[in-house]
Amino acid sequence: MPKVSDRIEQLREQIREHEYRYYVLDQPVVSDYEFDQLLRELQRLEQENPSLITADSPTQRVGGEPAKEFPTHQFSRPMLSLENAYSEEELHDWGRRVVQLAETDAVDYVVELKIDGLSVALIYENGLLTKGVTRGDGRTGEVVTGNVRTIRSIPLRLSEDVSVEIRGEIFLGLKAFRQLNDEREQAGEPRFANPRNSAAGSLRQLDPSMAAKRPLAFYGYSILPTRPFQSENLKWITDLGLKVNPHRKLCHSLQEIIDFCRHWEEHRDDLDYEIDGVVVKVNSIELQERLGSTSKSPRWAIAVKFKARQATTKLLDIRVQVGRTGALTPVAVLEPVQLGGTTIRNATLHNEDEIERLGVQINDRVLLERGGDVIPKIMSVVEQAADRRPFEMPSQCPVCGSEVYREQGEAVRRCLSQTCPAKLKESLLHWASRKAMKIDGLGERLVDQLVEKDLVRDVSELYSLTQEQLEGLERMGTKSAANLLKEIDASRSLEFWRLLFGLGIRHVGERTAQILAKHFRSIERLEKASQEELEQVHEVGPKLAESIYKFLKQPENRELIKRLRDARLPMKSETVEDEQPEQIFAGKTFVLTGTLDGMTREEATALIEQRGGRVSSSVSKKTSFVLAGRDPGSKLEKARDLGVQILDEQAFRAML
Repeated sequence: MPKVSDRIEQLREQIREHEYRYYVLDQPVVSDYEFDQLLRELQRLEQENPSLITADSPTQRVGGEPAKEFPTHQFSRPMLSLENAYSEEELHDWGRRVVQLAETDAVDYVVELKIDGLSVALIYENGLLTKGVTRGDGRTGEVVTGNVRTIRSIPLRLSEDVSVEIRGEIFLGLKAFRQLNDEREQAGEPRFANPRNSAAGSLRQLDPSMAAKRPLAFYGYSILPTRPFQSENLKWITDLGLKVNPHRKLCHSLQEIIDFCRHWEEHRDDLDYEIDGVVVKVNSIELQERLGSTSKSPRWAIAVKFKARQATTKLLDIRVQVGRTGALTPVAVLEPVQLGGTTIRNATLHNEDEIERLGVQINDRVLLERGGDVIPKIMSVVEQAADRRPFEMPSQCPVCGSEVYREQGEAVRRCLSQTCPAKLKESLLHWASRKAMKIDGLGERLVDQLVEKDLVRDVSELYSLTQEQLEGLERMGTKSAANLLKEIDASRSLEFWRLLFGLGIRHVGERTAQILAKHFRSIERLEKASQEELEQVHEVGPKLAESIYKFLKQPENRELIKRLRDARLPMKSETVEDEQPEQIFAGKTFVLTGTLDGMTREEATALIEQRGGRVSSSVSKKTSFVLAGRDPGSKLEKARDLGVQILDEQAFRAML
């Protein structure tokens, strides 16, 4: 049996990965139910072992991280997530707690359908829409006002000249969702997994004209400041000119709530939008205030989640997709089947271990489930076919034919070639990032064009781009093309370790790249190193050594390095680069907040780590310093409360 601490850490890693896929990439791979079960297990283990709770545990925050492309907004009152009930028994348990805390049996509730969309806050000042903000982590959200203004169900001016914050859900109807996916497929783009992903993707478009092309809708569910009752708040939102969900009810008992839930679980397919449950709220705002909240969720509200929807169908084939990171993912090709009003043709199989666990083979009849209304998943084999055929993962990449490799302890096989077309866009963006070759201006939209027009087939071909080629791209004039070429040329004079990091060797981060550059001093020596020699390097263990060795022995990667050498990229360390700064921050922990004027936060982090310190994302009693720039967040207040020493940028530079 694994130790409790090991299981807790394993759960945290799984949850963080799923949160990143859900909130940042908008590419979930598990159902809401499966995710909640992982989180519940972690919460239970931490409650039983409070000494193992850490500040960065997923249980200690509300939602996802704000996207870095948008400015942020700090909410005056947190947008908390809701506790979930998966059965009538769990709803009754919650109801008993409410009555017990309220000290009265006379509790009224407002129930509404729980739309599978994206929570936002609309901020109006004197009746005018001034800001639209996504939920983010519940305390700080992303400002997406330009995109919000394109949604026709959101008025730019209210019917009253009031200053309010209206919170609600942005979503995409099923008919519009299917049409959008058909258009994406015709354009050669990946289909969205579900309406929620498409709504999130639309709201995070950097170009509002793209969001305007998608018929997003909005239903409000709360307003600040509030009126005495939730039912009155919903009516006030409609009086101000916004929509609220018409399928709502004032209930005087838990049985009325259960009847409402049963009705809509049976009739959910009658709606033109996805719902995954019902939201129940105590109607009295005064009672809501008395009941209060935990750090994660209010005690006066709960989400009653519907059961997963299931169907059976035939597994026609299994094909393999290669993702942007080179991961090979088996995808089930299914005999089309209706599930929740949608025709399902494909389902994820995650990895070869999952196929083995299910015991599934081609031509079998399988049970399909859409848990929490996300991407469908094969749950089990219903009937083994007489002509069933086993599936084997390929030993070569189905896109480029290069060797694929499965690391010990991992479930995923990966293409080892850094020039694989399936990985190209991700490779270019990583190469151009600030922590690697610092090519400002080489963003996602431009990379898409370079790849689609076949101007760049690996990172080395960036160095042969011409002014004329760049000027032929969308939104690239003479000046912007010249600036990009200057940035590309300037990357030739950067440190050798940046090139090592930019190559995208699995598990090689900034620090490892710096250690390798210092130890081997040139790419030639690194290429000649055996796996055993790599393991002797400080902080390089067997797993990392194997990853580096495999990467550098791949013929396609060696050819790429040769092309980069021919393009005059840095292939060795200079003496100055190897000088180790004095370890003045050894044993010290820093937390950064706000905007620094003379350096980026990444640069400040590097300066701290080069001098022996570490940077944490949260303030605690163990924090040594908080480095505060302009517009600091709540971390500054917490530092003051705990008596942590606060540095401004000038004081930090003086310490250096």
